[in-house]
Amino acid sequence: MIQKFGRINLPFIRLGSPSNYHPTKLFENSGYKQFNLLNNKLILCLEDIFLKNAITTRQYSTPTHTKNSVICARAIFAELPETSTKPTGNSYHPLYGCYTIKRTFSDNCNKMAPTLAPKVKLNNGYEMPVLGLGTYESKNNEGEIAVKHAIDVGYRHIDTAYFYQNEAEIGKAIKDKIAEGVVKREDIFLVTKLWNIHHEPDRVEGACRKQLELLGLDYIDLYLMHLPVGYKYVNEETLLPKNDDGVLQLSDVDYLDTYKAMEKLVKLGLVRSIGVSNFNSEQLQRILDNCEIKPVTNQVECSPALNQRKLTQFCKERNITLTAYSPLGRPKPDEKKPEFYYSEKTKALADKYKKTPAQIILRYLVDIGVIPIPKSSNPKRIEENFNIFDFQLSPEDIAVMDTFHTGERLVPFNLIKGQNHKYWPFSIEF
Repeated sequence: MIQKFGRINLPFIRLGSPSNYHPTKLFENSGYKQFNLLNNKLILCLEDIFLKNAITTRQYSTPTHTKNSVICARAIFAELPETSTKPTGNSYHPLYGCYTIKRTFSDNCNKMAPTLAPKVKLNNGYEMPVLGLGTYESKNNEGEIAVKHAIDVGYRHIDTAYFYQNEAEIGKAIKDKIAEGVVKREDIFLVTKLWNIHHEPDRVEGACRKQLELLGLDYIDLYLMHLPVGYKYVNEETLLPKNDDGVLQLSDVDYLDTYKAMEKLVKLGLVRSIGVSNFNSEQLQRILDNCEIKPVTNQVECSPALNQRKLTQFCKERNITLTAYSPLGRPKPDEKKPEFYYSEKTKALADKYKKTPAQIILRYLVDIGVIPIPKSSNPKRIEENFNIFDFQLSPEDIAVMDTFHTGERLVPFNLIKGQNHKYWPFSIEF
């Protein structure tokens, strides 16, 4: 936010043809890709720009070019004085050169809202943005900073969990943006999760109320059961209870009982929607056959390497969405992994669409009906990941991305995997 008065030089931008009016081409054609503002704040797109006071700065021989051949782009918060000065000759008119910034960045972002992700209607009537921000391992204010920037960029779907231990800072970021007037509470779709130590039905409501207290909010938009497998409860601080041999201690609580306790949260108004995470198709069907409220989503690992086509179709047939965590496969530049991220095939598609590999991957997932929630705390990547709604992959290019599917999991849950638990979700194909 700009905290004090400053000045900004306003360059003239010549529009040589109607095509130059396209928002994404405006600055490229003029040679001005962005305005540098005080404290390195940037105006990056036409949504943050106010086009006003068309003026004639050149005299042309043809009548069609005698007006509006050059316009002045100004920051939405800059006072632009009216002028009746008429240009002469063929020189650009200076128009006073600069203007005083009198309002804050956030005050005026409210006037021109950022581009938002499309939404999908859930089976209970609520709407969920088709792209979200993941916050796993975003701690020590990293999550707060990332969420604030993401909201400014246009994200409205934010994903967290009790296990991530960052709900307080995620909630603070949301409340601060509400206080600034950038968003209203109803604009945000907040997802969090019931952790595995709280599977006993009599612990579910207390866990949810504690999470609401941490978040500092009145309700949760979507509350997920993090895993179908429960862990032994020791205390609130012991999230991964282990015995003396370092073996994770599991419980035998039936996830149906846990889910039925979650249904009560909807009736109490603590949460609006409920769903599951890391469930296979048989477990999901068991929920549908025995519970009252249909889950709105199943959040699972999903990427080009594990594209979950069969599980997505299964969910779609039952009016349940599929949310994708780790959609980019947690890239490792030194190892050039995962393959689908660093492949020449992905780079070729990136070149074709003038996008990055990450944008191609996220667009692919959206195009096959999945809701990706890429995690990032890097401002540039947060913006990059969101900028996928101005193109669409062709069926042929979707087929290229399908070739990366191997079925291999990046998140194997090794602490549970070897214990042959009856609710282990990955013992069947999908």
